[in-house]
Amino acid sequence: MKAAVFSKPGLGNLRVTDVPVPNVGESDVLIKVVMAGVNPIDYSVASGGRNVRPMPHIPGTEFAGIVSEIGSAVENVKPDDRVIVYPRLFDEACDLCMEGKEMLCRNGGIVGVVSNGGFAEYVSVPSRNIFRISDDINWELAASIPVAALTPYHALKEASLKKEDSVVIVGASGNTGIFAVQFAKEMGAKVIAVTRKRWVNDLGADLVVDMEHAQEGVRRISQGRMADVVMDSLGTQTFGKSLDLVGVGGKIVAFGSLTGEATIPFSSVQSRHISLLGTTGGTRKEMQEIIENYKQLKVKVWKRYKLDSVRIAIESLFSKEREGRILLEV
Repeated sequence: MKAAVFSKPGLGNLRVTDVPVPNVGESDVLIKVVMAGVNPIDYSVASGGRNVRPMPHIPGTEFAGIVSEIGSAVENVKPDDRVIVYPRLFDEACDLCMEGKEMLCRNGGIVGVVSNGGFAEYVSVPSRNIFRISDDINWELAASIPVAALTPYHALKEASLKKEDSVVIVGASGNTGIFAVQFAKEMGAKVIAVTRKRWVNDLGADLVVDMEHAQEGVRRISQGRMADVVMDSLGTQTFGKSLDLVGVGGKIVAFGSLTGEATIPFSSVQSRHISLLGTTGGTRKEMQEIIENYKQLKVKVWKRYKLDSVRIAIESLFSKEREGRILLEV
């Protein structure tokens, strides 16, 4: 099979080459990958920002496909099923797994980081990571649920977002922002999308505004008050300004640091009784909720690349011209 592989860190070392089709254990499922989402974590993996295994390594955390083969003990799927993959490996035995927090498993890790990922024609994963999807979920959405959609869905639920709350989505045109806007709107919130991309209006935001005018926009939407919840996954370039958008007793949610680690001005946090909430990934239960209840989510796709162009696809994540998701058609 063909796969994107690197033997030493560095995006320039990523090559598409022939490798053996992975083995299928008795509790494993072999998936023929149809489409994969390209995310910052894939850049981090390929460029040496994370310790990975095995080596040589195949990146790719977010993908969807068709079941090709199942192990002898697998009962939840069958060949030819359309499926997506929960992107966290977990042991089902630690205290956090027992609480339903598989993404925090003490002995687990991320698919495509601690295991080979989905930037390949075939990938083998444990059957407990497999979720069947119906024909009315298109491949673009299927390849966006495991990371781009699940991450903000979990974050908004952890923030206990309520109907009529005002929520600011910083980076609303990014991979996770696209879905954060839609989820927040479905939850009944007043949504202020911070971005320069006007097409975000089509996702249901009540207001689309750049960061320079965000405070004015929040006050207008919230009747003179600042926001109940602010979601910022960008980090150092925006965090200080995002904090200024949070109202007294509000929450700021962080699940990424795309532009670098942010410095937290604790005096501002404590004086306004602000809650700082960090989240990562999401649970299997939440992934099932998305599959069942959000089949009509919109996916703004900027570009589709073939597997042979995987390096260009990853580099394009940081293009100033990017207008939505980057997908790999495997």
